[in-house]
Amino acid sequence: MMSLDWIIRILTENWPMFLRGAGFTLLISIIGTIIGSLIGLIIGVIRTIPMPERGIKRILLKVVNALLASYIEFFRGTPMIVQAMVIYYGSALAFDIHMNHIFAGIFIVSINTGAYMAEIVRGGIISIDKGQFEAAHAIGMNHIQTMFNVVLPQVIRNILPATGNEFVINIKDTSVLNVISVTELYFQTKSIAGNNFRYFEAFFVACILYFIMTFTVTRILRYIERRMDGPESYTMNQMQVQTAESMLRRTKT
Repeated sequence: MMSLDWIIRILTENWPMFLRGAGFTLLISIIGTIIGSLIGLIIGVIRTIPMPERGIKRILLKVVNALLASYIEFFRGTPMIVQAMVIYYGSALAFDIHMNHIFAGIFIVSINTGAYMAEIVRGGIISIDKGQFEAAHAIGMNHIQTMFNVVLPQVIRNILPATGNEFVINIKDTSVLNVISVTELYFQTKSIAGNNFRYFEAFFVACILYFIMTFTVTRILRYIERRMDGPESYTMNQMQVQTAESMLRRTKT
């Protein structure tokens, strides 16, 4: 039977371990989400490059797209816990590469997030009206210039909710990294529970900590979304009014 006294006792006696675990969980999920989003952004831009009609560029682009599609399908089609085991222990056995636990955790979360973000970004780019691409090309912009000056600013706003959702998922999914001895929140909680033989109380505290982290991140991201949207109504300042009136007079004349 759960005891409130035991919950308070476990929390007061082991708060440094809980805090350390929560800190590593946030560190890995934040860096992993940022790097994964950059990977997804790059892949999304590459996969939406218009295919040339013929020539070596067409062949090269097809090969690159095939490799990127394989990367996306593999990391979306396999569990992160299996990826962690293969990458961490496999790299040590096959290539004698012994990675730091935290670095390995960040690396695994980053490439896993990149696979999901690549499809999110590609979908965001495809959702932009084709007329904007045509207008940008009409004034002499190439694909990269069109992306960075016209398309991506809109895409980033549109995919922000999906990016936030991926961030929340990463906070929770870092728990699988305990299989490679990353001392995140789940690993620390398991150690505390084993020392006290009070598994329910220890993991109840961990549950509350995970909820606090995800709830706080969600609120922050929604605030950022509102800031990016701006106010519902805009008030023109005096200079803008004078400029608009001047342009109106010119059109009449």
